[in-house]
Amino acid sequence: MIIKKILVSNRGEIALRIMRTAKKNGISTVAVYHQGDKNSMHVEYADESFSLGVGSLADTYLNIPKLIRIAQQTHADAIHPGYGFLSENHLFAKACHDSGLIFIGPTPEAILLMGNKLKAREFALSAGLPIVPGYILKDEESPPSLSAQEYPLLVKAAAGGGGKGMRIVYDPRQLPEAINATRREALNYFSDSTVYLEKYLENPRHIEVQVLGDLHGNVIHLFERECSIQRRYQKIIEESPSVTLTPQKRTEICESGVRLAKAIGYSSAGTIEFLVDKHLNFYFLEMNTRIQVEHPVTEMVTGFDLVEEQIRIAEGHPLRIKQEQIKQSGHAIECRIYAEDPSNGFLPSPGQIHFYREPTGKNIRVDGYIAKQATISGLFDPMVAKLAVWSEVRPKAIESTVRALDDFLIHGIQTNIDYLKGILQDGDYQKNYISTAFCNEKTKEIIEKTKARKKSFDFDPILIAALLYGFESSMLPNNPNIWYKIGYWRLLMQIPMQCDEEICRIKAKRSGRGSYIFSKGTQIFNCYIHDFQDSTLDFSVNDTRHRALVTCDHSHQLVVRMYGFDFIVRRSDVLTDESVLGDAGQGKDRHDNELTSPMPGKIIDLRIKPGDRVEKGDILAIIESMKMENNIIAPYPAEVEGVFVEKGLMVNTAATLIKLRPVGS
Repeated sequence: MIIKKILVSNRGEIALRIMRTAKKNGISTVAVYHQGDKNSMHVEYADESFSLGVGSLADTYLNIPKLIRIAQQTHADAIHPGYGFLSENHLFAKACHDSGLIFIGPTPEAILLMGNKLKAREFALSAGLPIVPGYILKDEESPPSLSAQEYPLLVKAAAGGGGKGMRIVYDPRQLPEAINATRREALNYFSDSTVYLEKYLENPRHIEVQVLGDLHGNVIHLFERECSIQRRYQKIIEESPSVTLTPQKRTEICESGVRLAKAIGYSSAGTIEFLVDKHLNFYFLEMNTRIQVEHPVTEMVTGFDLVEEQIRIAEGHPLRIKQEQIKQSGHAIECRIYAEDPSNGFLPSPGQIHFYREPTGKNIRVDGYIAKQATISGLFDPMVAKLAVWSEVRPKAIESTVRALDDFLIHGIQTNIDYLKGILQDGDYQKNYISTAFCNEKTKEIIEKTKARKKSFDFDPILIAALLYGFESSMLPNNPNIWYKIGYWRLLMQIPMQCDEEICRIKAKRSGRGSYIFSKGTQIFNCYIHDFQDSTLDFSVNDTRHRALVTCDHSHQLVVRMYGFDFIVRRSDVLTDESVLGDAGQGKDRHDNELTSPMPGKIIDLRIKPGDRVEKGDILAIIESMKMENNIIAPYPAEVEGVFVEKGLMVNTAATLIKLRPVGS
């Protein structure tokens, strides 16, 4: 059957990426969206768009009857699930088939078999793949008695994926809590509370094999990806090829992936994931029966469009390529851009983006879904975009990726861009001394080095760029800039400025059109603006030329992009929205004994009530934001004086949750 119209049952960058391939092949597309996504690019790009409403994920992107109904109403031939959401739900695939729709993915039977980690492991073992030994815990079953040699353990949701429902346990006393938390996540995300315990391989590599299978029994691989750089068990940097593998091991691991896929009778794109120890022994981990987040690096080194191949396979065509025709060329690196704060435990940072610009250039690919401005919701995964870069060899690919990250500008929210650059510039990463423990071991060092590098630059041009932007933008037509309203054109002003931690006062005087004289203490700066457009300033300071991109957020705080970093600049003589509106419940001037929310999110567990006695380190509540659980911990022994939230409540950043009364140990 020839597919003429596809409903994409997903959102964000993957929905847009699928639609672009569909349009390239003359196929119409239908977008569905949660109301929080109504301004997303995939909604605008699609030929038709339909709202799923404003409810929970269960009512929107996970609502199988609603998705099927929209597909039928729009006369779509097929549904592409992307990744996440219902992409590995065998009931969704079956519902598509039962409704006469083509599911662009594998069969429901293959999804069901590989979707359960326990059954998948058993099948992989029967197919001759090595596995790590472990234990099954169903429902409320207690863990077996384990020896000290069997620790550390990895506690996993049997039906899990994407890093959800995974915890490492080193201390036997922590095992019950880890199992309970994993069961809760497993039930929440996968509707299956079965837990699996396996021996945790310390410092392994995470290497995966991309496979393609058709409906005629043909299976090939498109080589491997190195995915060892992970935080919170989720990949953040992927690359292909893996420089860890020898040619012989590459052949062995890729042929193992093909062997498993053939044994399943697999059709469509899929990924077989392996853990690889320091001796290059590899062990089957799981199979993802969908397109992967990191598929662009495979596309860049092989030249194949995996989504296009998925569509052809779903139409019933045999694979048009044979194994011997596929070659790896060059080296590709992908970085996942997340709305999160690496210096604060990778806490999600949803909010308003007021300026967004992607890098461009030869061999640079960005899979994103934001045009200029957007609100990043706490309802969804914190990934904003993916940056993929290709070059002839790995060192050049690393250099090109760092340059591209320098040009990736997202103002208004915290992102992990500087952290990603720090990883790529780290000596151990560049020498391939990496493992899945890399981020756990190196994050503090990388963040400290990044902060030190930022502080090493001359702050004066940054401050001057902010002042020039304020002065010049205030004179633009119809610009309600608050700086202009406080009166620049006094004969001489002394302006209190703060750039990150640098605080000073600068005297300012306009000396002509585009010309200014600034002074800080005994220093005199003669400045001239050569060009100012699209937020970019081309200016001179004492005859030294500089270039800066400057933007202003809703609170009139400036972000100055120079030296490859974003610098926050404030003027303390300017009234911000917050200072006019007051606290508005955002947690200012609160007492130390009040615990507040570190992010917007939902209270999914509340373990205390007024009058309870808690000890330091006890988990008092759990907040879920952007698909991540975050524990609210007792900072000291205390009595619970007040609880201001309840389970299921949505809270904002800095909202008061719990009040404690310190007590003696």
